[in-house]
Amino acid sequence: MTTLATIDVGTNTTLLLVARAEISGAITVLDERAEITRLGRGLDETGGGVPGLRAESIARTLDVLRGYAALARRHGARLVAVGTEALRRAPNGDDFLGPAAEILGAPVEVIDGAREAALTFRAAAASFPAEARAGALVVVDIGGGSTEIILSDRGAVTWSASLPLGSVRLTEKHVRHDPPEPGEVDAVAREIDGALAAVPWPSDTGSGATVVGVAGTVTSLAAMALRLATYDPARVHGYELAVAALDAELARLRASTQAERERIVGLDPRRADVILAGALILRHIAAAARASAIRVSDRGLRWGLLHEALEDEALEDEALEDEALEDEALERR
Repeated sequence: MTTLATIDVGTNTTLLLVARAEISGAITVLDERAEITRLGRGLDETGGGVPGLRAESIARTLDVLRGYAALARRHGARLVAVGTEALRRAPNGDDFLGPAAEILGAPVEVIDGAREAALTFRAAAASFPAEARAGALVVVDIGGGSTEIILSDRGAVTWSASLPLGSVRLTEKHVRHDPPEPGEVDAVAREIDGALAAVPWPSDTGSGATVVGVAGTVTSLAAMALRLATYDPARVHGYELAVAALDAELARLRASTQAERERIVGLDPRRADVILAGALILRHIAAAARASAIRVSDRGLRWGLLHEALEDEALEDEALEDEALEDEALERR
């Protein structure tokens, strides 16, 4: 039996998963947390100077990590942590990484876009194995600073990339009014379409590929469509978010002020300023993939990291067992 805690330090959100893996392969979730820490706030705001992580954003995220480390210790869990786009880009990332390692007792590994995409796909394939094996699958992870897109065919990854599209990134770059002016929304849409033009979307899937959407933007839109006053992962995970329902939420978001968005049932008020940009990314991806619905996953990168860590432990145990058998054989000679 193994107990692991995996942490995903993102541009917008810092997430924790604590889980126990039995010898049988069964996984029991002991704790899950998601806190909007906005570590990457300001990285894409216009102005002079070289942008970096803000002191208040670092302090806020470190404070959350203190709580996560305490939870991991309470469960006796080994801790594995990764950081993504904000830490890839910020010139002062060490101002966060040093204190974070001291708090956690383990380093926060800053992973590149390719590894982020691979971990995201691993989580989605484990959540929806039938869809992964059936044919063309598009896995989408919309974060605050980047969007990972992975294409697969019958379980084999055929293409993946981390694109410079994120809900925080696009909002800070293009939106100056509340509610956003049509020209600002158009600027966001143009940047999305420009980045998506490089994706080799499946072309022989008839009615379109299966799209699995991961992370807070997608789960928030599902919770909004379901009108969930309290977030329920059991109802969100696996939910089919129809494009028609997504369009209805988009229309509502475009017409709303931030104060009005903060009162939308199902939406965490702390996402109210950036949810429109994230929803636009998802809608344009659905159109490009010719999908009529998005399968929603509540199990993102932290789950992929869990599966990876469990596999690494199994391989280490196997290697130690083989070494012990070899030593035993040598002693008998």
